[in-house]
Amino acid sequence: MTGTDFQRGPGGPAIILVEPQLGENIGMVARAMANFGLSELRLVNPRDGWPSEKARAAASRADHVIDAVKVFDDLASALADLNFVFATTARQRDGFKAVRGPVEAGRVLRARHGMGQRTGILFGRERFGLYNDEVGLADEIVTFPVDPDFSSLNIAQAALLMSYEWMKSGLEDETKTNFTGPQMKPASKEELHGLFAYLEGALEARGYFRPAPKKPKMVDNLRAVLTRAGFAEPELKVLRGIISSLDRFSPAMPRGDGSPGDDPRRLPAAARAGKAEADRQAHKPMGDDEDAPPLGAKGTDND
Repeated sequence: MTGTDFQRGPGGPAIILVEPQLGENIGMVARAMANFGLSELRLVNPRDGWPSEKARAAASRADHVIDAVKVFDDLASALADLNFVFATTARQRDGFKAVRGPVEAGRVLRARHGMGQRTGILFGRERFGLYNDEVGLADEIVTFPVDPDFSSLNIAQAALLMSYEWMKSGLEDETKTNFTGPQMKPASKEELHGLFAYLEGALEARGYFRPAPKKPKMVDNLRAVLTRAGFAEPELKVLRGIISSLDRFSPAMPRGDGSPGDDPRRLPAAARAGKAEADRQAHKPMGDDEDAPPLGAKGTDND
């Protein structure tokens, strides 16, 4: 997996679902497992039997998990070969079992895996979870820090949370991501000062610095805003391009010489041609009127 030291392979905790009801939920659990490198899924007495095409469809190409599913008639058989098991629950249970959060549980599983132990995570039914005697078959409890007034998680959500914590516990750097943003060279002071000068000139042409006595303070504020961002070189080029495109006034047509739209350079080609022809006709000397009848022709004073 690019950007991490994680690679999918055998091992990791088995995910055990007790009497899952819907094939779609089983498939979504398989997908969550595959997202974070787990592949061993065990089902205890699934309500609709096994295999399930609905589960395969919901797994969204996590076929390696679906194909390797093991089905058991009872929970004790599903846990028989495991050395250590967490039971997930949102409710406080009677008993003497240690209770951990998902982050700590992920690290415990990783440590035991490193010692060669086979581990598992136990999930209950969609409607009401695990019975007390089923929790009793586990070694410890893991619970999630959810809103106590709405503590029920979808089984696939719970499986995803634990799968994520399992994978994260094996990363050398837990904050490392699979990909990073572009590495851009910071803009030099020369480039930044060039942008300041260009922007100041464009704003001056537009009459932005008013009243004139306040111009030094306005320039200081403008530079403070632009230097705070810490622009990279490509970002500065984008900004300069934007300012250039907005700079509709120029020394040839400064502010006060009419609307920027009156500048023929800003018009489309066809409009420029029409405007040029209209200007030519408007400024043509009277003697050059091509529509005037020639001297001596009928209809003139010489008639």
